Amino acid sequence: MGETFSKREKQKQKIKAKQDKAQKMKERKENGTKKSFEDMLAYLDENGNLSSTPPDPRKMKTISVDDISLSVSRQPVDDDVDTLRTGVVTFFNEAKGFGFIEDAKNKESVFVHVNQAKYPLKERDKVTFEVEHNARGASAVNVQKAT
Repeated sequence: MGETFSKREKQKQKIKAKQDKAQKMKERKENGTKKSFEDMLAYLDENGNLSSTPPDPRKMKTISVDDISLSVSRQPVDDDVDTLRTGVVTFFNEAKGFGFIEDAKNKESVFVHVNQAKYPLKERDKVTFEVEHNARGASAVNVQKAT
């Protein structure tokens, strides 16, 4: 069975690539241009830029382990966490017994459960409430109708 033109061309290209690779390897051996380990190293200078020369030890700064902080910075605690807030019930599902109150002060949506209300809640009711933070986020407690 005869070879097609494209198969012969691909085979010729493979043979040519192998010959080129062998030629380059032979040239490298003859010239002896092998890189040393020191030529391959890269250093960082005091500004964080790559350099081929090692950094000057006189410019190095010592850092205490105690100065390094690996924790997440604490969020500032609101002064009005336990104070009475006012808002409007924007959504309430009576069948499931939960909804959301939009805080009048910061327009934040706060979850509310029917067990935290002193009376049945409806949408667009003006209410007063306190905010309690738990694992799932902020939720309203002691919900009462605003006067």
